[in-house]
Amino acid sequence: QVKLVESGGGLVQPGGSLRLSCPVSPVINSITIMAWYRQAPGKARELVARIDDSGRTDYIDSVKGRFTISWDNAKRTVDLQMNNLRTDDTAVYYCNIVTSIPEHFWGQGTQVSVFP
Repeated sequence: QVKLVESGGGLVQPGGSLRLSCPVSPVINSITIMAWYRQAPGKARELVARIDDSGRTDYIDSVKGRFTISWDNAKRTVDLQMNNLRTDDTAVYYCNIVTSIPEHFWGQGTQVSVFP
């Protein structure tokens, strides 16, 4: 099973920014949905943002206006720009790719920590 490898996590203060990136292997084709999930300690994994193959985006309410998901077709990366980070954004963030078959591909996660 092909694994995705996220990057860009780290430790920032509230109000700071981070950009997560997820390169997608060329062996993964017929992509229909690209998404970012997160899981905070003691909580279930939740969908944060997604973009489909038509470019339509969706976000959970708590990140609207602060996070932006994008797909670079030339580089084959799905990115998550996170601005004005808050302490409740602290979590492990996972990249998820869904194909038309459908197949699901996941990354190993990248830690985002927001502390004063």
